[in-house]
Amino acid sequence: MRIKICGITRPEDAELALKLGADTIGCVFHPGSVRAVSERVASDIRSVVDAAATMVGLFVDPESATVEALLESVELDVLQFHGSEAPEFCERFARPYLKAVAMTGGVDLPAVEEVYSSSVGLVLDSAHGGQFGGTGQPFNWDWVGQGLEHRVMLAGGLTADNVVEAVTRVQPAAVDVSSGVETEEKGIKDEDRMRAFIEAAQSVMTTGGL
Repeated sequence: MRIKICGITRPEDAELALKLGADTIGCVFHPGSVRAVSERVASDIRSVVDAAATMVGLFVDPESATVEALLESVELDVLQFHGSEAPEFCERFARPYLKAVAMTGGVDLPAVEEVYSSSVGLVLDSAHGGQFGGTGQPFNWDWVGQGLEHRVMLAGGLTADNVVEAVTRVQPAAVDVSSGVETEEKGIKDEDRMRAFIEAAQSVMTTGGL
């Protein structure tokens, strides 16, 4: 099971997350996010992400030119799409991609999986109060069902206090945390919270990985 720390805004936070045991770093490139980073900052973060780790770039309904321009200056290993992007759009950048899914009781995950079968996995995130992602609130893990565990990156309101239960119930290939390991300032990661989360997740490691 892989552990992703998302919403990284500083190179020192990325370096510390990897040192503590995370293997995937996520940066947000959606201008509407308080955790969005510039190309310059992303390049600085990339410089501390070694070859053994993965750097993911998160986008929300971007223009093709925006993604292409960013890829010219920042080497992203994986793209993560959080909007209504069609699979044909996600596939056009010659990079592995993750497709985020806003989890509600009515989501038909097998159908979503069929549409986005070209992705390397589905990021299952919370949708609360009209906001998708970054809510700090978990969704109902029973909605995940069985059969897609090897394709699931579990996100949405995960913390050191609930990640053991979440992994035990869902058996995901990866977990993804952002606000659950932050200080009071959004985008700034807390060393103790990252350590506690990573240690808890590692204690119930599942097989697989995205």
